[in-house]
Amino acid sequence: MKKAFSMAAMLLSLTACSKVTKENYDKLEMGMPYNDVVSLIGKPDKCDDTLGVTNCIWGDDAKHIKVAFVADKATLYSGKGIN
Repeated sequence: MKKAFSMAAMLLSLTACSKVTKENYDKLEMGMPYNDVVSLIGKPDKCDDTLGVTNCIWGDDAKHIKVAFVADKATLYSGKGIN
């Protein structure tokens, strides 16, 4: 029982610490350097490079922030489920 409670508390704390929020999304700006975005919302969960564009995602299919970078600068961003 004690172990289950500890595990539940740990999972809750991880969920509560998510930086994928509307407040952080609203702080993103076009031209923001990659390192500034990482400072704001943490290390991305996934990035793909295609033809000079780096597309990164923070979060999962239900709740995420996506940012496209060209020459290390944010050029496009979107969010889902972060209301």
